Parts: sequence; structure tokens; C-alpha cells
Amino acid sequence: MDTATYFLYILVSSMVMNLALALYGIFYKPHLTKKIISLTILGDTANAFALIIGYRLWPGEITPSRPPILVGWTHLNKTMLQQYVSTAVDPLPQALVLTAVVIGLAVTLFLVFLALQIYRHYGTLDVREIRRLRG
Repeated sequence: MDTATYFLYILVSSMVMNLALALYGIFYKPHLTKKIISLTILGDTANAFALIIGYRLWPGEITPSRPPILVGWTHLNKTMLQQYVSTAVDPLPQALVLTAVVIGLAVTLFLVFLALQIYRHYGTLDVREIRRLRG
């Protein structure tokens, strides 16, 4: 097994462990702060997965990846363009992840504000206690 394949296996297994940990925290932890942290871990894991999917260099490939930018090329011929397209990293997942990071930040801030208001109203952030107080 070569180094790139080994690194890919470690990366995918750590992402699966992060995903499992985040889902466990969201569904089984009763404290709202832990749920918000778990939701942030879930979003970050999904963003990392999207970036890995868009990366071009997989195990077995020889040519290194290039950034998706055409700088300094004054004249393009067909072979140069084909070589660029075959080695360039896909920019769409990068743009989607950038958008997802901003949306995730806004959602996290909203959830923190909501948890703060729940704490001010009920005096606790434990979901079981809030359910008992609410009736």
C-alpha cells in the first residue's frame, strides 16, 4: 500500500469517526451547548468531505493537482487547455464550502442566541429539565 492510499484511508476513517461523534452528541446529549458544538463538528466534517471530493489527486495518479486559476498564460492552445483541465482542482466544491462556512457561522450564532434566551427564561440548558418545566 502506498503512502497516498494510506493517507486517504486515515482521512476517511477520521471523518467517519467525526461524523459518528457529532451525531451522537446531537441525538444523545441533553445539554444544548453540547448539541451546538456537535452540530458545528458535523458541519465542519461535511465541509471537509466536500473539499476532499473536489480534490483531483487520488491514489494511483501521477500528475500533481493545480489550483483552478489561469494566470500568466497569454496564449492557450488545445493541448495546454486539456492538460490544465485534467490536472486542475474543481473550484465548485471550494465555492460551496465557502458559502457553507458563512451559513454555518450564521446558524451557530442564531443557535447560541436561542440557547441564551432559553437559559434566561428557564434557568437551565438541559433539554430534559426544560421539558419538565414546560409541562
